[in-house]
Amino acid sequence: MNPRVFFAAILLLTAVSPFSGAARDKAAPPDAGFSSDDFDWREMVPYLYRAATQPGERGLETMLENSNVVRAYVGAEVRAECRRGNDRCDPGRPGFSFAEEVTKRIEGIVREGLLHDHKASFVNYSFADSGFAFSAVSVAKSDKRADAYFVLVCAPHTYTGEDVRSKYGAPYDTDVFDRYGVFKYKMDSADYTSRAMFEINPANDEVMKIAISLKAKKRR
Repeated sequence: MNPRVFFAAILLLTAVSPFSGAARDKAAPPDAGFSSDDFDWREMVPYLYRAATQPGERGLETMLENSNVVRAYVGAEVRAECRRGNDRCDPGRPGFSFAEEVTKRIEGIVREGLLHDHKASFVNYSFADSGFAFSAVSVAKSDKRADAYFVLVCAPHTYTGEDVRSKYGAPYDTDVFDRYGVFKYKMDSADYTSRAMFEINPANDEVMKIAISLKAKKRR
């Protein structure tokens, strides 16, 4: 699939996934203690590379389970829910592990939200409106190619283009469209090419979406 078409599909699905509406109906978890500055797109690249070479569902789990954004949000839910006497997750139960409970719930997100479209596998998940730095996440990978994609939708008033430049330096390229601009960054190695695109509202400099792609290179 053409990468531009693939990205467009992911961004659309992030907004309209039926699974997203179910997530918004949940009670907001407590503060996850996580800010937009705690996210670094470069830290996701090794996991996208691993996911690119894995079967669809497993690759999607790899990206979500190793995202500090997702683990912070789901971890806040676990801390809010898991109390002694709770049949579902009693922290006093022998063998209970906070980290394993978070991982188990992320696996559930993949099972419940898994979609297939255009020879690709997708999962989209919206976070409850709780003041969290991000409002939704979407992961996808081609069923035929060694590609992986990770998209975050930013909550309003949490992240700016100035913040992006301060953290990552000047982008290697930019684009301007009717309603938004894009900052582009990339990482290249012998094993893969990875790109990050920050979609920015020119009216207020707010980052709206962050999309990371990775294409594994064929070994010679």
